[in-house]
Amino acid sequence: MKEPGGNEKTVQGLYNIGDSTGTEVTDEGRRAEMAGDIKTLDIKEIVRLLPHRYPFLLVDRILAGEKGKTMVGLKNVSMNEPFFQGHFPSDPIMPGVLILEGMAQVGGILAYYSLPEMVGDKLIYFAGIDKVRFRQPVVPGDQLIFAMTVIRQKGKIWKMAGEASVDDEVVAEAEFMAAFV
Repeated sequence: MKEPGGNEKTVQGLYNIGDSTGTEVTDEGRRAEMAGDIKTLDIKEIVRLLPHRYPFLLVDRILAGEKGKTMVGLKNVSMNEPFFQGHFPSDPIMPGVLILEGMAQVGGILAYYSLPEMVGDKLIYFAGIDKVRFRQPVVPGDQLIFAMTVIRQKGKIWKMAGEASVDDEVVAEAEFMAAFV
C-alpha cells in the first residue's frame, strides 16, 4: 500500500524509507545521513553502529522504523548457530536470553539512529529488564522479527518495549532500560 510521498507500508504499519546503497560512508557522512529519515539497514551498516560481532551479533537486517519512536529488525535462525550445539542437541531451541539480546540490539540501533552524535563515542548498556515473557520456542529455520518501541527517553536513558515474533506470532516480549555511557 502506497502512502503520500511514495513510502510503502511494511511491518506493523511502519514505513520502509529505502535501502542501502552499499557505498562506503565516513563517520561524519553517516551521522549526517542519520539525522534524516531511517532507512533499511543491511549487516554492513549494522556493524558500523553496534560493537557486537559474530557470534554475538544477533540482528541480520533492519526492516523499518521511525526515528526516536520504533524500529523493526530481523534475525534468520540457522541450525549453524553455535548455541544449538549445547541448547539442546536433540531438540534445538534458541535460548530465551539470546532472543532478549536480539531485541536489545535492535533497541540499541534505534537509540544510535535517534542520537547520531553517540555513534562511535558512547556505548549503550542494559540498565534493566522487566515484564519478560516467553510464549513459544524459537527453532532453526525460524525468522525472528524484533520490534522495539520507545516508551520514553530522557537524556541518555531509554525505556523501550520489545516484541519478538515468528510468523506473526509473539514468541517473547519485555521492557528494556538502557543508558549511553
